[in-house]
Amino acid sequence: MSWPRLRGCSRRARQAWRDDRAAQIVEFAVALPLLILFVVGIFDFSGAFTLKQKLTNLARDAGRAAAADPANDLSLPSTPVPASVSDAYQMIDNYLVANKINDCGLLTTAPVQTPAATWTYFSNVNGCPGTGLIITINRAYFYPQNGGAQIPSVNCVPQPGGSQAKVIATCVSIQYAYQWRFGRVASLLGSTVGLPNSISAISVTMNEN
Repeated sequence: MSWPRLRGCSRRARQAWRDDRAAQIVEFAVALPLLILFVVGIFDFSGAFTLKQKLTNLARDAGRAAAADPANDLSLPSTPVPASVSDAYQMIDNYLVANKINDCGLLTTAPVQTPAATWTYFSNVNGCPGTGLIITINRAYFYPQNGGAQIPSVNCVPQPGGSQAKVIATCVSIQYAYQWRFGRVASLLGSTVGLPNSISAISVTMNEN
């Protein structure tokens, strides 16, 4: 091959290396997965935050409604579910239905009763992920009056008070299963993200009667 022809080939090779007409397409292809991850994360976490706020307000309102009712309904043998517990449950279910939030087929039958005046409502999932919706209402929740109180658990188990005076209150817990999309998108990129299976809201209100 002659020297002028080699020089021509070398010139065309340098021009090809300097050609950036397709660089934008390559950059977009590289950045697209991250862009999708960010967009899904924004919508996913904003939805979870909004649901958390609604459940927190709902648990607080339901706790106030139950705590304002007379406590003598807890000792009536003729009523398997006290009126104060039923009021809190109905408020939660009606709010979810009115705001077009899936109540996960919340059962209308008698809830499961455990010791210490605690009633737990379970759902039959009905389109919700995982365990669906769980509502726990404890009308005899207590915690120490003079400090030492801890954050209530999702099961509304009373806290040990020892010899201290105890504050009798109503604890309402709402556990709502949440379907995350962010984790699935992150897994496509080879990353593992640990996210909670449900969003919980707990409220403790002092009994008025």
